[in-house]
Amino acid sequence: MRLTALSRWYRTEPVPPMPGAPRFVNGVVRLEGPMPDPAALLAALHALEAAAGRQRPFPNAPRTLDLDIVAIDDLRRSAPDPVLPHPRAHLRRFVLQPLADVAPGWVHPDTGRSVEDMLAALPAEDLPEPIPG
Repeated sequence: MRLTALSRWYRTEPVPPMPGAPRFVNGVVRLEGPMPDPAALLAALHALEAAAGRQRPFPNAPRTLDLDIVAIDDLRRSAPDPVLPHPRAHLRRFVLQPLADVAPGWVHPDTGRSVEDMLAALPAEDLPEPIPG
């Protein structure tokens, strides 16, 4: 597999809100080519998180790095981890905005809606802030 696109970086508030927590930086990459088993890919991402010093003291804790698989083509997978497409991706502007950068027109295999349609359906509050550079 190879990296074919990298979104802009976006600064966002934590979801769910955590008073006093730092803002997050979000982005999406697009990979193409032969994909490993989704569970093996997720394990590799977790190894990268650990190498970057990520600790998991409690769910949704502030973290140094959080790598997720949003989707693999139109693959639907309910178990075991990872669930694909990501079960909350369509509800999260901080995922959809950078996804639109690297995969405009992408259609969610469960909802049948494009990334642009899903973005338009979300409230305009808490817009991700593009990071210059």
